[in-house]
Amino acid sequence: MKVILLTDVKGTGKKDDIVEVSDGFARNCLFRKKQAIEATSTQINSVQNKKKAEEFHKAEELKKWKEVAASLNKREVTCYVRVGGNGKIFGSVTSKEISEKLNELGFDVDKKKILLKEPVKTPGNYVVDVKFLPDVTAKITVKVKTEE
Repeated sequence: MKVILLTDVKGTGKKDDIVEVSDGFARNCLFRKKQAIEATSTQINSVQNKKKAEEFHKAEELKKWKEVAASLNKREVTCYVRVGGNGKIFGSVTSKEISEKLNELGFDVDKKKILLKEPVKTPGNYVVDVKFLPDVTAKITVKVKTEE
């Protein structure tokens, strides 16, 4: 019997998969627990249309993030900090501060997307990755300067 899974079923398949199972397993387990429905041609078409729509939306979102990353790539952000007598910064420059500076430039970037390899504790130039999606990243330059 062909069924459309409504939830992930261990050993059988994932949600919205169309799978072939035995009649007894379908009637006694999947249908009773409301984990599946019988696969008719109209329901198969609706599941396929739903999957196509999801793929389209994912592609549009990926395109949008790639455009944002391209416009953000190679940008420079300047942070001014106070330093002590030995040239070290009081505290450190955090991803929150970098995010605020990017927001001032017109880019709405969450601080969790900014990847700092280590805390910035000395003045200088640093290359920082901004990761929007697993395969979409941008590199920005953070210039840390002392306050006069």
